[in-house]
Amino acid sequence: MSGFKITSIDFAMNKVLSMCYESILTEILGSIKLRNYCFNKYYKKKKDDHILYLSKVNIILKEEDNLHKIEEAFARKGAVIDGTIFARNLISEPANYLYPKSFSDILSLELGEKLGVSIKVVDKKEMHELGMQALLGVSQGSSKSPKLVVMEWNGTENLKNKPSIAFIGKGVTFDTGGVNLKPSLYMQNMKYDMGGAAVVSGLILSLAKRKSKVHVIGVVGLVENMISSTAQRPGDVVESMAGDTIEVDNTDAEGRLVIADLITYTQKFYMPKTIIDLATLTGAIVVSLGDLYAGLFSNNNNLAQQLISSSKKTNELVWKMPLHEHYDSQINSEIADVKNTGGGSGSAGSIVAAQFIQRFIDKKIDWAHLDIAGVIWKHTESDLYPKGATGFGVKLLNQYIEDFYE
Repeated sequence: MSGFKITSIDFAMNKVLSMCYESILTEILGSIKLRNYCFNKYYKKKKDDHILYLSKVNIILKEEDNLHKIEEAFARKGAVIDGTIFARNLISEPANYLYPKSFSDILSLELGEKLGVSIKVVDKKEMHELGMQALLGVSQGSSKSPKLVVMEWNGTENLKNKPSIAFIGKGVTFDTGGVNLKPSLYMQNMKYDMGGAAVVSGLILSLAKRKSKVHVIGVVGLVENMISSTAQRPGDVVESMAGDTIEVDNTDAEGRLVIADLITYTQKFYMPKTIIDLATLTGAIVVSLGDLYAGLFSNNNNLAQQLISSSKKTNELVWKMPLHEHYDSQINSEIADVKNTGGGSGSAGSIVAAQFIQRFIDKKIDWAHLDIAGVIWKHTESDLYPKGATGFGVKLLNQYIEDFYE
């Protein structure tokens, strides 16, 4: 089949085969669109070698088939796929093009102006006023100023109610590791360390596109973790927005510092019933689960089971990991309220990171943390993923909202 380029596909559906043929059809079409993906934006001379030749799918229906029902089903499915592709595109962008300001500008345009999502951008000055020193400490080695972006989608009739759920995303647009510099082998792909923020953004885009009847917010913290004369040092102590002091035991454990302040900000100004955060947080989760499952940590078993249930429907799989006082004690600091890494052995790194995040969660809030470090980027092709960014989480969280909120 080498050199054989398919430009169009015809589907002739016989609904006798299944009473839910429109569901089958939308799954097939959705899978084709997800697999027929290529980030070819920056090719110039080699553009012709990276073209998506498949441009049309024709559906052949019987006269009595309900075309409107099929269109409605695929519009819903298509919105989720668009959100996944939006996340993939963000993750694929090189860090010299996607940095905190350009990221926030994209969200303001694509979600705010085009889709009517309420966008709020918090700048460095306001972060200082709010006391977000944990997030600001991560960014202080970079010439790029940090941004916090709130994306609010309210598809409910009660426009004054509080959002029932918040999604929080780590948005480190490039991660050198800071003074605790990463080895070159692990640094070359660190443009995707903003994967959590990309997935949250893609989720909000998909909810807006399909006019979901929910009230949710997405909160992303956009920073660069760079090394310079102004960079944060190992052993520094910073004060979080919550008021806790944090010993920076390792500058490469920066994502949890960002998320800590995002959680406090979200609780202070929105106080949702549920918070789900997503982050490419630890290499340890890759060692534990590889590239098939995301790590799931939660303070609420019902919420965890709901996410597991939705993950099985979408095949964006999650595996529940433990939380325990034994691990929590490892982040007690001798000079501050908490430190950002464990006992130094590197063991249970993903669990210790989740324990750190949990310290900032209000006890009244149901919380789940998804460590997506192993699943956000594929190094080999699969049925639904070309090599590169996956957008893992957009389908899962859409399904979760559909299952338990709509």
